[in-house]
Amino acid sequence: MTMNFLNPVTTQTWTNGRHLVRCVKVIQETWDVRTFCFMAEQPVLFFFKPGQFVTLELEIDGEPIMRSYTISSSPSIPYSFSITVKRVPGGKVSNWLHDNMNVGDELAVHGPVGNFNSIDFPADKVLFLSGGVGITPLMSMTRWFFDTNASVDVEFIHSARAPRDVIYHRELVHMFSRIPEFKLHIVCEKKDDVGEAWAGYRGYLTQPMLELMAPDFLDREIFCCGPTPYMNAIKRILRDNGFDMSHYHEESFGATPLDVREDVLELAEQAEAEAEEIDVADMLSVEFSGSGKSVRIQPGETVHAAAAKLGLHIPKACGMGICGTCRVGLKSGQVDMEHNGGITDEDVEEGYILSCCSKPLGNVVVDY
Repeated sequence: MTMNFLNPVTTQTWTNGRHLVRCVKVIQETWDVRTFCFMAEQPVLFFFKPGQFVTLELEIDGEPIMRSYTISSSPSIPYSFSITVKRVPGGKVSNWLHDNMNVGDELAVHGPVGNFNSIDFPADKVLFLSGGVGITPLMSMTRWFFDTNASVDVEFIHSARAPRDVIYHRELVHMFSRIPEFKLHIVCEKKDDVGEAWAGYRGYLTQPMLELMAPDFLDREIFCCGPTPYMNAIKRILRDNGFDMSHYHEESFGATPLDVREDVLELAEQAEAEAEEIDVADMLSVEFSGSGKSVRIQPGETVHAAAAKLGLHIPKACGMGICGTCRVGLKSGQVDMEHNGGITDEDVEEGYILSCCSKPLGNVVVDY
């Protein structure tokens, strides 16, 4: 590496969009978790808000696949970024990364985006609650606080299956041993693993356990990430104790809850019944200027759905306005866009929308 590589005049700053990166390091964190570190060929300062994520653009078995992963590194080390991935049974993308992603391999990433971050919700006292690989966004936040000598009182409670499953264990112990305002608590679910000694908390995180670790938890800004049942249990404890949920933040990735899926099915049936009653004159025109195609859709349908009707493939990963993959330019017209952090205010000002969650309010022209 030469000093020219670090020349601020020639170094670009990361902005939301598509970027080519190269894997420069693979770290075996635990027996089933690996961290993949990436850099750009041309120097890029990977600035982002700790807790945000990127979407990987991959091709697996000839099929294009997009998948989002939280950035586990901190923007305080800006010339690279990392994601930490757990191998799971049947996990098409995570297992492919474990088996195929090697140092030197290139891929495209989209991002960074996400409302779940420690910058937008500053506080003097925070409580981090994580389960399993859900530790990744909170690790990014902790690294940021540590590296920037932030004046923040941090209580970090992490739940793992067993001692061997505690991701970043040695690094966490190191950081929390150096700053009195940082306090670390680890809970291990299993207590009968042969050959593993564990003198810490055991079982599942409960309210009495939470009160022992962080007696003032009701006075803290809370960031939570983990499996859906874990986050639901945390929210029950907080609500039962009258916690102001405007100070609770959670990572919104994960399986779609059953009640949401049921609502979707019910709404789909209603839409099908109502579709027959819609007058053709009420339908809206969506034109895609890049392809020269256009289609008429019903009010309430998305730009992405309009593209699909024409056989146009706008990449998307989440379908909920989170990942930012489906961003397109809006050349004319207006849309109702209900996103979840997948697009920045600057992108909106420049005329971009997320096609998966943008519903035309009239006739529109899209740059695609």
